[in-house]
Amino acid sequence: MEPLPLELPADTVQRVASELRCLPTDERVALRLDEEDKLRHFREYFHIPKRQEGDSIAVILFSGVHYYTGQHFNMPAITKAGQAKGCFVGFDLAHAVGNVELHLHDWGVDFACWCSYKYLNSGAGGLAGAFVHEKHAHTIKPALVGWFGHELSTRFKMDNKLQLIPGANGFRISNPPILLVCPLQASLEIFKKATMKALRRKSVLLTGYLEYLIKHYYGKEKAETKTPVVNVITPSRIEERGCQLTLTFSVPIKSIYQELEKRGVVCDKREPNGIRVAPVPLYNSFHDVYKFISLLNSALEAEERKHNSV
Repeated sequence: MEPLPLELPADTVQRVASELRCLPTDERVALRLDEEDKLRHFREYFHIPKRQEGDSIAVILFSGVHYYTGQHFNMPAITKAGQAKGCFVGFDLAHAVGNVELHLHDWGVDFACWCSYKYLNSGAGGLAGAFVHEKHAHTIKPALVGWFGHELSTRFKMDNKLQLIPGANGFRISNPPILLVCPLQASLEIFKKATMKALRRKSVLLTGYLEYLIKHYYGKEKAETKTPVVNVITPSRIEERGCQLTLTFSVPIKSIYQELEKRGVVCDKREPNGIRVAPVPLYNSFHDVYKFISLLNSALEAEERKHNSV
């Protein structure tokens, strides 16, 4: 993806406002940051610049859930604020779909896209998805068109007259690979049966339990002891997070991560100093969370033994 040009006429509405540190686009978003929060979480005070830059922004692109911190953004508020300035508002839902409840149509979101290999469990390289609000069904056209976006009723008339399907279906270029459709369909059927409302309810409890145990055993009050300190940089407010907690450590994370891997823990290391842990309600239990804390303790003890032997 080529970066958008940064030097644009100030009197035109062309700028793209994107989430900080997310895309190489013109970062023209103003955010009020919580000064007491070293993590600099983006709170609900999101606003578009009201003067020169605000009037030059055409598109706002934000994450639904931040990939690194796990913060769940207030999508309805962001949408409302952006559209009040005449902007199109879209979301990258890679870490949100299958994780938190989404009501894109009701929120008035203009467009969104997502992958399916994370919380939707379709496997690496799985199909992506897109949403275009029905209010744009006949006004926003794809820049790249293909035969699969053409109306089925006239698709094979061969008259060279483009007749796009309204909405997101018109953005399809070709038929999806059947071997990628099958695992995604199987996963979506499970989600439909379980319902996102029920999954989210369990998720809140699972992640809350994980946060409690981490703070209980490895919180800042342990700083005066030899026990390593583990910080949770994901917001504590339920409405500001999904499954994921991102942990930072007072000791180097590389060896901690390796010790966790040796013990069969499936988590994720992200530079510069984060380990992402996500108890997923479809297949993780409260016992799994408790077991993770035990394995984390074992990993930290192993790292301490290495350090003392040097």
